[in-house]
Amino acid sequence: MLKKERHAFIMHQLNLHNKVLSNDLCQIMEVSEDTIRRDLQELSAAEKLIKVHGGALSLSFSEVQFSTDHLYSPEKKRIIAEKAVSLVENGMFVLTGGGTTIVEMAKVLPPQLRATFITGSIPAVNEYLKHPSIDVVMIGDKILKDSKITCGSEAISKIRQLNADICFLGINAIDSKSGVTENDWEVANLKREMIEASKKVVCLSISEKLNSSQPLRICGLEKITHLITELPPDDKRLNDYHKAGVIVL
Repeated sequence: MLKKERHAFIMHQLNLHNKVLSNDLCQIMEVSEDTIRRDLQELSAAEKLIKVHGGALSLSFSEVQFSTDHLYSPEKKRIIAEKAVSLVENGMFVLTGGGTTIVEMAKVLPPQLRATFITGSIPAVNEYLKHPSIDVVMIGDKILKDSKITCGSEAISKIRQLNADICFLGINAIDSKSGVTENDWEVANLKREMIEASKKVVCLSISEKLNSSQPLRICGLEKITHLITELPPDDKRLNDYHKAGVIVL
C-alpha cells in the first residue's frame, strides 16, 4: 500500500471512529509500527489529526467542546439527531454517552422539553447546560482526556444506581453478528453498564459504521431496542437489524 493510500485509509478510519490505534492499523494494513508511526507524525504535522500515545485522535477532540469545523458527515449526524429527539418525552430520565452525534442531538432538543439528562460527557454537558428547561446530572470520576468522558469505579457505581427511561449511545461499530463493538476498554465498560441501567437503548450511527466491528464487544443486538441512522428505515442495508428485532428509525 502506497503512503498516499495509507494516509487516506487512516483519515477515513479516524473520521468514522474518532480514534485509531497504531496496533490495529499495523495489522489491517500489514505494515510495521515504524511505518505507522511515521504516517501519524506526518499527518499530525499537516494538522490533520492529533497524535497521542498508541494512536491518534480526530481534530474534533482538540477542545473541551467538540469542534464543528472538523465534524465528519455533519448533515448525516443532524438527521440522526433529529430522529433521536423524537423518542424523548417530558419527564423522562435520559442517559447519554459521548461523541459528536450525541452533541448534535443535544443541539436540537426542543426548548419546551422538560426532562433529566444524565451523562459523563463534558461536551454533552456543555450543550445540555444551554437548554432552558432540562435538568442536567453529571456523572463524575476520572476523566478520559481523549474522549472527554468520565470513567472509573465511581462512574460505574453511579450508573448502576440508575433506572433510566432511555439511553442514547453514539457507537463505534455495529454488525448483525458481532453486535455493538468499541476500541477503548474503559469506554466499552461504561457502555455495558449504561445499557444494563436503561429500559430502552438507542444506538446512533452513520451508515458507514454498519456491518463493521472493533476489537471490544459491548453487547449483542438483543440488548438494543432502537437503531438510528441517516438512512430511510426500509433501506436494504438495514434488513439484518430488522430481522434481529431492532426498531430501526
